[in-house]
Amino acid sequence: MDSNSIIQEIRNQNQFVYKKFFEDTYAELVHYANSYLFDQGWSEDIVQEVFIHLWEKSNSLEIKSSLKGYLYAMVRNRCLNFLKTIKITDDANVLDMQSMLSAEYNLDVFSSEDLKVIHHQLLKVVEGLPTKMQQIVKMRFIENYKYVDIAEELGISVNTVKTQLKRAKLKITQQMALVLALLTIH
Repeated sequence: MDSNSIIQEIRNQNQFVYKKFFEDTYAELVHYANSYLFDQGWSEDIVQEVFIHLWEKSNSLEIKSSLKGYLYAMVRNRCLNFLKTIKITDDANVLDMQSMLSAEYNLDVFSSEDLKVIHHQLLKVVEGLPTKMQQIVKMRFIENYKYVDIAEELGISVNTVKTQLKRAKLKITQQMALVLALLTIH
């Protein structure tokens, strides 16, 4: 069944389709939420809230993308809002980088203590980048500069900005792969 059909069936309050969709997507959405929250219970609560919202507001939902994309965006936004309520901010967009890592590596196998180590190491890796690269990464991810604006402000080409960001991602991924490998050994 395609996304539009599922949406239509949920709007018609078809419990069978809703339950099947829930069963098919719940675990992956909890995994996604956990890449932000590092707490299984909170992650499950957020995903359940999203599904309750989906059911209760099914008649008034305006879904412009796929249903899955819509739910991923809702989960991400609710996770970030939850973190704000408990006074955790993500000024360096580390959570987005961490979420990228969890897409490349299965972080479910790690304990909450290991996840704290991973988060701490990710911060250290970003701080350990060469000065110019670190400056470009911070301008892009913290200050939300566009490539053109970074290039203009630093007096470099847009291609240099893109190259530096690609190299930064590669360095972060390589160094985090080592951290993840070491954590799986112990």
